[in-house]
Amino acid sequence: MPAIVLVGAQWGDEGKGKATDLLGSRLDYVVKFNGGNNAGHTVVIGNEKYALHLLPSGILSPGVVPVIANGVVVDIEVLFEELDALESRGIDTSRLKISANAHVITSYHRTLDKVTERFLGARQIGTTGRGIGPSYADKINRVGIRMQDLFDENILRQKVEGALDQKNHLLVKVYNRRAISVDEVVEELLGYVERLRPMVTDTGLLLHRAIEAGDTVLFEGGQATMLDVDHGTYPFVTSSNATSGGAVTGSGIAPNRIDRVIAVIKAYTTRVGAGPFPTELFDEWGDFLTEKGFEFGTTTGRKRRTGWYDAPIARYASRVNGVTDFVLTKLDVLTGVESIPVCVAYDVDGERFDEVPVSQSDFHHATPIYEEFPGWTEDITGARTFEDLPKNAQDYVIALEAISGSRISVIGVGPARDAVIVRHDLIV
Repeated sequence: MPAIVLVGAQWGDEGKGKATDLLGSRLDYVVKFNGGNNAGHTVVIGNEKYALHLLPSGILSPGVVPVIANGVVVDIEVLFEELDALESRGIDTSRLKISANAHVITSYHRTLDKVTERFLGARQIGTTGRGIGPSYADKINRVGIRMQDLFDENILRQKVEGALDQKNHLLVKVYNRRAISVDEVVEELLGYVERLRPMVTDTGLLLHRAIEAGDTVLFEGGQATMLDVDHGTYPFVTSSNATSGGAVTGSGIAPNRIDRVIAVIKAYTTRVGAGPFPTELFDEWGDFLTEKGFEFGTTTGRKRRTGWYDAPIARYASRVNGVTDFVLTKLDVLTGVESIPVCVAYDVDGERFDEVPVSQSDFHHATPIYEEFPGWTEDITGARTFEDLPKNAQDYVIALEAISGSRISVIGVGPARDAVIVRHDLIV
C-alpha cells in the first residue's frame, strides 16, 4: 500500500483537512510532519465541525493512528487543550503518537515571538505569535528542547538554562521585558510528563515498520507550498518546509518510499498575513469570495486576502512538490460569477513571466495577465460526478487542469463531507 504526501499548493487554507477526511477510512496512519499550532484544518463530519490546529486530522477517523512527527514544534498546553476538546465530544484520542525528537514550544518562545513582531513595526511578517519561529530558530541554533528531554529533569534544566542565558539579556535589555525564570519553565514542562509518557516514541521507526507491513500512510503538511521557508515567498513564509520534501526530513522516512504527492488547491486563491499576492482583489469580487467562501483563518480568525486562480503558482507547486494529483476545492464558491478571470502569466515592468519569478522584487511587482472563462449560475453542491456539473463548470476545471501542471483528480463542490467529485482514485 502507498505512502502519500498531502500538501497545500497555494498559501494555505486550501482544504487539506477535507482531502484527508476523504481518504480517512482507507488510511492506517496520518502524519503531521511540519509546523505547529500556527495553521489549522476544518473538517465537517455530518453536522459536526472540528477545527484542528496541532493534531493531524486523521485523529477523527476511527482506526487511524495519528502521528506528530519530528519536524513539528509542539505547544504541549495547546496539544492537551485540543485532546480534551475532542475527548469531550466523544472522539477517541488514545492512538496519538508523538516523536521523541519533536521540539517543544515553551512560554519564552511565545513571548519572544510577540515582542519581536511588534518590534519590527512596518516590517512585520504577519506571524501568529504562537512561538513557532523562535522554536525553530532554537532548533537550528541547537539550543532547543525536545520531547525526550522532558523525561530527564537534569538534562531539561541544563537546556532551559542554556536557552534562557541569552534570551533573558535580549528580553530585558532590548525589549524592556522581565527576565523569565528557569525554575518556572522547568516546573511547567515537568507537569506534562506523565500524560505525555505513553504518547512519545520513535515515530520514524514506527512509520518505517508500517510501510514495510503494507499499511497506507498519509503525510499531511501544515501551511502550504508558497509558505515553505525555502521555496515560498520569503521572508513572508513559515519557519518549516511545507513542501513534499519536508515530509522526508520531517518524519524520518526515506524519499524513495513516497508513492504519490497530492496537492490541494482552491478554485481561486487566498492568503493570510503579509507578502506578495499578484491576483489579490480589493473590489466587490474580493468581498464576494471572502463572504461566499467564508474566508477566515481556522487558527487565527483573521480575514483572508482573496484573489482569482493563479496558474503560475499551480505550476510552481506541481514542479516543486512532484505533484501527481490536484484536489481542487471550493468550486461552488464561483457559482454566480458571470466571467471568471484566471491568471495565466505575470507582467513585470512590461516583461511577461509564464512562471513564478525567482526574484523577490519581480514577484512583488508582478501584475496578473488574465484569461476569462464563462461562469455558471446552477447550484453545483449536489453534483457527485463530473457529468453532473454544468458545461461551463466542466470547461473551467478542464482549463485549469491544462495550465496547472498535473491532473485534477478530485473536485470539492461544497462544505459537506460528501460534497466531492472523484475523477481519479487518490490511492490506487
